[in-house]
Amino acid sequence: EKIKARQDVISQIAGDTKVGLQKELKDEAKMRDFITKLIVQGLLMLLEEKVDVRCRACDDQLVAKCLDAAAKEYTRVVEAETGAKKTCKLSLDKAVKLPPAPADGEHGA
Repeated sequence: EKIKARQDVISQIAGDTKVGLQKELKDEAKMRDFITKLIVQGLLMLLEEKVDVRCRACDDQLVAKCLDAAAKEYTRVVEAETGAKKTCKLSLDKAVKLPPAPADGEHGA
């Protein structure tokens, strides 16, 4: 019973978070900032000189607008944290696209 109650609370928190995030990201400026930070986070894990960014086809324009800012922020963060000057050339992967988001209530594989 305790486990079920805990699962219910976690599900409620996840649902509330999803709704809040969807509301926040309706503003294009906030969405661009969010996407830019996600790209930078990925770059910091990869530490590569050239990266092809994949996204859903419907997000191509938005993601393309974020690439320059993400590359600059990546360079800034690496230099601030390590003193090293590291750059990354970003491009949008036009050949491979991520699948569309699942409809509400569906879960991805």
